[in-house]
Amino acid sequence: MARGRTSWGSVRRLPSGRYQARYRIDAVTHVAPSTFRTKRDADVFLARVRTDIERGVWVDPEAGKITVREYAIRWLRERPNLRPRTVELYEGELRLHILPVLGDLELSQLSSGRVRTWHADMLTGDRPGKSTVAKCYRLISSIMATALEDGLIGRNPCVLKNAGVERPRERPIATVDEVFALAEAIEPRYRTLVLTATFTGLRLGELRALKRKRFDLLHMTVQVVEQLQELSDGTLVTGPPKSDAGSRVVSIPPAMLPELEAHLGAWCLPGEDELVFPGAQGRPFRRASLYTAWRRATRAIGLEDLHFHDLRHTGNTLAAATGASTKELMSRMGHASPRAALIYQHASRERDHAIAAALSDVFSAAKPASSATVVRLPGAADR
Repeated sequence: MARGRTSWGSVRRLPSGRYQARYRIDAVTHVAPSTFRTKRDADVFLARVRTDIERGVWVDPEAGKITVREYAIRWLRERPNLRPRTVELYEGELRLHILPVLGDLELSQLSSGRVRTWHADMLTGDRPGKSTVAKCYRLISSIMATALEDGLIGRNPCVLKNAGVERPRERPIATVDEVFALAEAIEPRYRTLVLTATFTGLRLGELRALKRKRFDLLHMTVQVVEQLQELSDGTLVTGPPKSDAGSRVVSIPPAMLPELEAHLGAWCLPGEDELVFPGAQGRPFRRASLYTAWRRATRAIGLEDLHFHDLRHTGNTLAAATGASTKELMSRMGHASPRAALIYQHASRERDHAIAAALSDVFSAAKPASSATVVRLPGAADR
Protein backbone atom coordinates (compact mmCIF):
# COMPACT_ATOMS: atom_id res chain seq x y z
CA MET A 1 0.00 0.00 0.00
CA ALA A 2 1.41 3.36 -1.05
CA ARG A 3 1.94 5.86 1.75
CA GLY A 4 2.69 9.56 1.98
CA ARG A 5 3.50 11.23 5.27
CA THR A 6 3.94 14.72 6.66
CA SER A 7 5.08 15.59 10.17
CA TRP A 8 1.45 15.56 11.36
CA GLY A 9 -0.61 13.76 8.72
CA SER A 10 -0.37 10.81 6.37
CA VAL A 11 -2.04 9.34 3.27
CA ARG A 12 -2.23 5.64 2.52
CA ARG A 13 -3.61 3.62 -0.36
CA LEU A 14 -6.26 1.11 0.65
CA PRO A 15 -6.73 -2.35 -0.93
CA SER A 16 -9.73 -0.91 -2.75
CA GLY A 17 -7.44 1.50 -4.58
CA ARG A 18 -8.83 4.57 -2.82
CA TYR A 19 -6.80 6.77 -0.48
CA GLN A 20 -7.26 7.46 3.21
CA ALA A 21 -6.05 10.62 4.99
CA ARG A 22 -5.17 10.67 8.69
CA TYR A 23 -3.75 13.39 10.92
CA ARG A 24 -2.85 13.94 14.59
CA ILE A 25 -3.83 16.87 16.79
CA ASP A 26 -2.93 16.94 20.49
CA ALA A 27 -1.83 13.29 20.30
CA VAL A 28 -5.24 12.25 18.94
CA THR A 29 -5.47 10.61 15.52
CA HIS A 30 -8.29 11.71 13.27
CA VAL A 31 -9.38 10.00 10.05
CA ALA A 32 -10.94 11.90 7.17
CA PRO A 33 -14.71 11.31 7.04
CA SER A 34 -14.44 9.74 3.58
CA THR A 35 -11.81 8.22 1.32
CA PHE A 36 -10.44 9.84 -1.83
CA ARG A 37 -10.12 8.77 -5.44
CA THR A 38 -6.56 10.09 -5.82
CA LYS A 39 -3.65 10.79 -3.52
CA ARG A 40 -3.77 14.40 -4.63
CA ASP A 41 -7.34 14.73 -3.36
CA ALA A 42 -6.25 13.34 0.01
CA ASP A 43 -3.31 15.78 0.14
CA VAL A 44 -5.66 18.67 -0.64
CA PHE A 45 -7.88 17.59 2.26
CA LEU A 46 -4.91 17.53 4.64
CA ALA A 47 -3.78 20.95 3.41
CA ARG A 48 -7.25 22.36 4.05
CA VAL A 49 -7.26 20.89 7.57
CA ARG A 50 -3.83 22.37 8.18
CA THR A 51 -5.03 25.79 7.04
CA ASP A 52 -8.05 25.59 9.35
CA ILE A 53 -5.77 24.70 12.26
CA GLU A 54 -3.48 27.65 11.57
CA ARG A 55 -6.46 30.00 11.26
CA GLY A 56 -7.95 28.67 14.50
CA VAL A 57 -11.18 27.50 12.86
CA TRP A 58 -10.62 23.76 12.84
CA VAL A 59 -13.44 21.78 14.47
CA ASP A 60 -13.00 18.31 15.89
CA PRO A 61 -15.23 16.13 13.65
CA GLU A 62 -16.09 13.96 16.65
CA ALA A 63 -17.40 16.94 18.62
CA GLY A 64 -20.44 17.44 16.41
CA LYS A 65 -21.70 13.89 16.79
CA ILE A 66 -24.21 14.92 19.46
CA THR A 67 -27.74 15.02 18.03
CA VAL A 68 -29.69 18.22 17.53
CA ARG A 69 -32.26 16.87 20.01
CA GLU A 70 -29.70 16.28 22.77
CA TYR A 71 -28.00 19.61 22.23
CA ALA A 72 -31.26 21.59 22.01
CA ILE A 73 -32.49 20.14 25.31
CA ARG A 74 -29.16 20.98 26.93
CA TRP A 75 -29.20 24.46 25.38
CA LEU A 76 -32.60 25.19 26.90
CA ARG A 77 -31.66 23.75 30.28
CA GLU A 78 -28.56 25.95 30.47
CA ARG A 79 -30.59 29.17 30.18
CA PRO A 80 -32.00 29.67 33.68
CA ASN A 81 -32.72 33.38 33.06
CA LEU A 82 -35.38 32.71 30.43
CA ARG A 83 -38.89 33.60 31.57
CA PRO A 84 -41.21 30.65 32.25
CA ARG A 85 -43.51 31.62 29.38
CA THR A 86 -40.54 31.87 27.01
CA VAL A 87 -39.33 28.41 28.08
CA GLU A 88 -42.81 27.06 27.45
CA LEU A 89 -42.91 28.63 23.97
CA TYR A 90 -39.45 27.29 23.07
CA GLU A 91 -40.37 23.81 24.29
CA GLY A 92 -43.46 23.88 22.12
CA GLU A 93 -41.56 25.03 19.02
CA LEU A 94 -38.96 22.32 19.50
CA ARG A 95 -41.48 19.57 20.22
CA LEU A 96 -43.92 20.40 17.43
CA HIS A 97 -41.88 21.83 14.58
CA ILE A 98 -38.10 21.41 14.93
CA LEU A 99 -37.15 18.13 16.58
CA PRO A 100 -39.57 15.86 14.65
CA VAL A 101 -37.63 16.69 11.47
CA LEU A 102 -34.14 17.73 12.59
CA GLY A 103 -33.82 16.19 16.06
CA ASP A 104 -32.16 12.88 15.12
CA LEU A 105 -29.47 14.50 12.97
CA GLU A 106 -26.02 15.02 14.43
CA LEU A 107 -24.96 18.66 14.67
CA SER A 108 -22.31 18.06 12.03
CA GLN A 109 -24.98 16.68 9.67
CA LEU A 110 -27.23 19.73 9.88
CA SER A 111 -26.26 21.43 6.64
CA SER A 112 -27.60 24.63 5.09
CA GLY A 113 -29.43 22.47 2.55
CA ARG A 114 -31.23 20.47 5.24
CA VAL A 115 -32.24 23.66 7.05
CA ARG A 116 -33.47 25.16 3.77
CA THR A 117 -35.61 22.10 3.00
CA TRP A 118 -37.05 22.02 6.54
CA HIS A 119 -37.88 25.73 6.32
CA ALA A 120 -39.49 25.39 2.88
CA ASP A 121 -41.60 22.44 4.04
CA MET A 122 -42.78 24.46 7.05
CA LEU A 123 -44.10 27.15 4.72
CA THR A 124 -46.17 24.78 2.58
CA GLY A 125 -49.39 22.84 3.06
CA ASP A 126 -51.22 22.89 6.36
CA ARG A 127 -48.15 23.91 8.30
CA PRO A 128 -48.08 26.61 10.99
CA GLY A 129 -48.38 30.26 10.09
CA LYS A 130 -45.48 32.30 8.76
CA SER A 131 -45.00 34.01 12.12
CA THR A 132 -44.50 30.62 13.83
CA VAL A 133 -42.08 29.52 11.10
CA ALA A 134 -40.00 32.66 11.66
CA LYS A 135 -39.94 32.05 15.43
CA CYS A 136 -38.83 28.43 14.91
CA TYR A 137 -36.09 29.50 12.52
CA ARG A 138 -34.78 32.07 15.01
CA LEU A 139 -34.72 29.42 17.72
CA ILE A 140 -32.77 26.79 15.75
CA SER A 141 -30.43 29.53 14.49
CA SER A 142 -29.72 30.63 18.08
CA ILE A 143 -29.10 27.02 19.15
CA MET A 144 -26.67 26.45 16.29
CA ALA A 145 -24.93 29.77 16.99
CA THR A 146 -24.18 28.49 20.50
CA ALA A 147 -22.96 25.18 19.03
CA LEU A 148 -20.56 27.22 16.90
CA GLU A 149 -19.34 29.09 20.00
CA ASP A 150 -18.86 25.74 21.74
CA GLY A 151 -16.62 24.54 18.90
CA LEU A 152 -18.98 21.73 17.93
CA ILE A 153 -19.52 22.88 14.33
CA GLY A 154 -17.47 24.87 11.88
CA ARG A 155 -20.25 27.21 10.73
CA ASN A 156 -23.86 27.99 11.49
CA PRO A 157 -26.03 26.26 8.86
CA CYS A 158 -28.87 28.76 9.36
CA VAL A 159 -27.98 31.25 6.64
CA LEU A 160 -31.36 31.91 4.99
CA LYS A 161 -31.72 35.66 4.56
CA ASN A 162 -34.64 37.17 6.51
CA ALA A 163 -36.01 33.71 7.40
CA GLY A 164 -36.31 34.75 11.04
CA VAL A 165 -38.09 38.02 10.30
CA GLU A 166 -41.76 38.10 11.24
CA ARG A 167 -44.16 39.96 9.02
CA PRO A 168 -47.48 39.62 10.84
CA ARG A 169 -50.53 41.01 9.14
CA GLU A 170 -51.45 44.51 10.20
CA ARG A 171 -53.78 44.47 13.16
CA PRO A 172 -56.90 46.64 13.22
CA ILE A 173 -56.92 49.85 15.22
CA ALA A 174 -60.06 50.98 17.00
CA THR A 175 -61.36 54.50 16.95
CA VAL A 176 -61.77 56.39 20.20
CA ASP A 177 -65.55 56.04 19.89
CA GLU A 178 -65.17 52.27 19.42
CA VAL A 179 -62.97 52.04 22.53
CA PHE A 180 -65.65 53.73 24.63
CA ALA A 181 -68.31 51.55 23.05
CA LEU A 182 -66.29 48.49 24.11
CA ALA A 183 -65.91 49.89 27.62
CA GLU A 184 -69.69 50.28 27.82
CA ALA A 185 -70.44 46.84 26.34
CA ILE A 186 -68.01 44.74 28.40
CA GLU A 187 -68.69 43.53 31.93
CA PRO A 188 -68.41 46.49 34.36
CA ARG A 189 -65.43 44.84 36.09
CA TYR A 190 -63.37 45.26 32.90
CA ARG A 191 -64.54 48.72 31.82
CA THR A 192 -61.57 50.64 33.25
CA LEU A 193 -59.19 47.86 32.15
CA VAL A 194 -60.20 48.55 28.53
CA LEU A 195 -59.67 52.30 28.93
CA THR A 196 -56.36 51.94 30.78
CA ALA A 197 -55.00 49.46 28.20
CA THR A 198 -55.81 51.95 25.45
CA PHE A 199 -54.71 55.24 26.97
CA THR A 200 -51.56 54.03 28.77
CA GLY A 201 -50.45 51.35 26.28
CA LEU A 202 -49.68 48.83 29.04
CA ARG A 203 -49.54 45.16 28.06
CA LEU A 204 -52.12 42.75 29.45
CA GLY A 205 -49.52 41.02 31.65
CA GLU A 206 -48.47 44.39 33.08
CA LEU A 207 -52.08 45.33 33.80
CA ARG A 208 -52.81 42.00 35.50
CA ALA A 209 -49.85 42.45 37.87
CA LEU A 210 -50.55 46.12 38.60
CA LYS A 211 -50.93 47.00 42.29
CA ARG A 212 -52.53 50.03 43.88
CA LYS A 213 -49.19 51.33 45.15
CA ARG A 214 -47.97 51.66 41.55
CA PHE A 215 -50.61 54.34 40.87
CA ASP A 216 -49.78 57.93 41.74
CA LEU A 217 -53.10 59.66 41.16
CA LEU A 218 -51.75 62.96 42.46
CA HIS A 219 -49.18 63.16 39.66
CA MET A 220 -51.21 60.95 37.27
CA THR A 221 -48.54 58.32 36.65
CA VAL A 222 -48.34 54.54 36.82
CA GLN A 223 -45.13 52.68 37.57
CA VAL A 224 -44.59 49.46 35.60
CA VAL A 225 -42.19 47.12 37.38
CA GLU A 226 -43.67 43.65 36.92
CA GLN A 227 -45.90 41.51 34.75
CA LEU A 228 -47.99 38.40 35.30
CA GLN A 229 -47.68 35.43 32.95
CA GLU A 230 -50.16 32.58 32.73
CA LEU A 231 -48.69 29.28 31.53
CA SER A 232 -50.63 26.70 29.53
CA ASP A 233 -51.30 24.61 32.65
CA GLY A 234 -52.83 27.60 34.42
CA THR A 235 -49.80 28.41 36.58
CA LEU A 236 -49.47 32.14 37.30
CA VAL A 237 -45.95 33.57 37.40
CA THR A 238 -45.11 37.16 38.35
CA GLY A 239 -41.81 38.58 37.19
CA PRO A 240 -40.15 41.67 35.72
CA PRO A 241 -41.31 43.16 32.39
CA LYS A 242 -40.21 41.71 29.05
CA SER A 243 -37.01 43.81 28.97
CA ASP A 244 -35.17 46.43 30.98
CA ALA A 245 -36.96 49.06 28.89
CA GLY A 246 -40.27 47.58 30.08
CA SER A 247 -39.66 48.96 33.58
CA ARG A 248 -40.96 52.48 33.21
CA VAL A 249 -43.23 55.23 34.48
CA VAL A 250 -46.16 56.08 32.21
CA SER A 251 -48.19 59.28 32.45
CA ILE A 252 -51.96 58.83 32.63
CA PRO A 253 -54.29 61.22 30.78
CA PRO A 254 -55.72 63.48 33.52
CA ALA A 255 -59.24 63.05 32.10
CA MET A 256 -59.08 59.40 33.24
CA LEU A 257 -58.89 60.34 36.94
CA PRO A 258 -62.65 60.01 37.65
CA GLU A 259 -62.71 56.61 35.91
CA LEU A 260 -59.77 55.32 37.95
CA GLU A 261 -61.10 56.63 41.27
CA ALA A 262 -64.50 55.04 40.63
CA HIS A 263 -62.90 51.74 39.63
CA LEU A 264 -60.64 51.59 42.68
CA GLY A 265 -63.60 52.25 44.95
CA ALA A 266 -65.90 49.71 43.31
CA TRP A 267 -63.67 46.76 42.44
CA CYS A 268 -60.41 46.88 44.42
CA LEU A 269 -59.66 45.78 47.94
CA PRO A 270 -58.05 48.35 50.24
CA GLY A 271 -54.32 48.12 50.74
CA GLU A 272 -51.42 49.28 48.63
CA ASP A 273 -50.41 45.72 47.67
CA GLU A 274 -53.86 44.84 46.31
CA LEU A 275 -54.38 44.40 42.58
CA VAL A 276 -55.87 47.24 40.57
CA PHE A 277 -57.67 44.83 38.23
CA PRO A 278 -58.50 41.79 40.38
CA GLY A 279 -60.60 38.76 39.72
CA ALA A 280 -62.62 36.95 42.35
CA GLN A 281 -61.60 37.61 45.97
CA GLY A 282 -58.79 39.92 44.94
CA ARG A 283 -56.85 37.25 43.05
CA PRO A 284 -55.57 37.81 39.48
CA PHE A 285 -58.29 37.33 36.90
CA ARG A 286 -57.86 34.54 34.36
CA ARG A 287 -57.26 35.30 30.70
CA ALA A 288 -60.11 32.97 29.78
CA SER A 289 -62.54 35.04 31.88
CA LEU A 290 -61.45 38.28 30.23
CA TYR A 291 -61.52 36.80 26.74
CA THR A 292 -65.03 35.43 27.25
CA ALA A 293 -66.25 38.88 28.29
CA TRP A 294 -64.23 40.45 25.46
CA ARG A 295 -65.81 38.25 22.79
CA ARG A 296 -69.31 39.08 24.01
CA ALA A 297 -68.53 42.80 23.93
CA THR A 298 -66.88 42.82 20.50
CA ARG A 299 -69.76 40.81 19.02
CA ALA A 300 -72.25 43.21 20.56
CA ILE A 301 -70.74 46.22 18.79
CA GLY A 302 -69.62 44.47 15.60
CA LEU A 303 -65.83 44.37 16.19
CA GLU A 304 -65.28 40.60 16.21
CA ASP A 305 -61.82 40.92 14.58
CA LEU A 306 -60.45 43.16 17.34
CA HIS A 307 -58.14 41.51 19.90
CA PHE A 308 -57.47 42.85 23.38
CA HIS A 309 -53.82 43.50 22.47
CA ASP A 310 -55.08 45.77 19.67
CA LEU A 311 -55.99 48.29 22.37
CA ARG A 312 -52.26 48.77 22.98
CA HIS A 313 -51.76 49.32 19.23
CA THR A 314 -54.63 51.79 19.25
CA GLY A 315 -53.22 53.74 22.18
CA ASN A 316 -49.73 53.88 20.74
CA THR A 317 -51.07 55.06 17.39
CA LEU A 318 -53.00 57.80 19.17
CA ALA A 319 -49.83 58.77 21.04
CA ALA A 320 -47.89 58.94 17.77
CA ALA A 321 -50.59 61.13 16.27
CA THR A 322 -49.95 63.73 18.99
CA GLY A 323 -46.48 64.25 17.51
CA ALA A 324 -44.52 62.16 20.02
CA SER A 325 -40.93 61.47 19.00
CA THR A 326 -39.50 57.99 18.47
CA LYS A 327 -37.68 58.16 21.80
CA GLU A 328 -40.82 59.29 23.61
CA LEU A 329 -42.86 56.46 22.08
CA MET A 330 -40.17 53.92 23.00
CA SER A 331 -40.23 55.12 26.60
CA ARG A 332 -44.01 55.02 26.84
CA MET A 333 -44.33 51.63 25.15
CA GLY A 334 -41.46 50.00 27.03
CA HIS A 335 -39.53 49.04 23.89
CA ALA A 336 -35.75 48.76 23.72
CA SER A 337 -35.78 49.02 19.91
CA PRO A 338 -37.14 51.93 17.85
CA ARG A 339 -38.66 49.53 15.30
CA ALA A 340 -42.15 49.41 16.83
CA ALA A 341 -42.17 53.15 17.55
CA LEU A 342 -41.34 53.85 13.91
CA ILE A 343 -44.28 51.65 12.83
CA TYR A 344 -46.67 53.77 14.90
CA GLN A 345 -45.14 56.97 13.56
CA HIS A 346 -45.64 55.63 10.05
CA ALA A 347 -49.30 54.94 10.85
CA SER A 348 -49.59 58.45 12.20
CA ARG A 349 -48.15 59.91 8.97
CA GLU A 350 -50.65 57.91 6.94
CA ARG A 351 -53.44 59.29 9.08
CA ASP A 352 -52.05 62.79 8.59
CA HIS A 353 -52.23 62.28 4.83
CA ALA A 354 -55.87 61.25 5.20
CA ILE A 355 -56.56 64.37 7.26
CA ALA A 356 -54.87 66.52 4.61
CA ALA A 357 -56.97 64.89 1.89
CA ALA A 358 -60.16 65.59 3.85
CA LEU A 359 -59.08 69.20 4.40
CA SER A 360 -58.45 69.46 0.67
CA ASP A 361 -62.06 68.47 0.03
CA VAL A 362 -63.22 71.14 2.47
CA PHE A 363 -60.94 73.68 0.80
CA SER A 364 -62.20 72.83 -2.67
CA ALA A 365 -65.84 72.93 -1.62
CA ALA A 366 -65.49 76.32 0.07
CA LYS A 367 -63.36 78.07 -2.52
CA PRO A 368 -65.36 80.16 -5.03
CA ALA A 369 -65.05 78.75 -8.52
CA SER A 370 -64.05 82.12 -10.02
CA SER A 371 -61.23 82.88 -7.58
CA ALA A 372 -58.23 81.52 -9.40
CA THR A 373 -54.87 82.46 -7.91
CA VAL A 374 -52.01 83.06 -10.33
CA VAL A 375 -48.53 82.60 -8.93
CA ARG A 376 -45.92 84.41 -11.01
CA LEU A 377 -42.25 83.60 -10.50
CA PRO A 378 -39.92 86.59 -9.96
CA GLY A 379 -38.70 87.94 -13.26
CA ALA A 380 -41.09 85.88 -15.31
CA ALA A 381 -42.32 87.74 -18.36
CA ASP A 382 -46.02 88.12 -19.03
CA ARG A 383 -47.25 85.83 -21.75
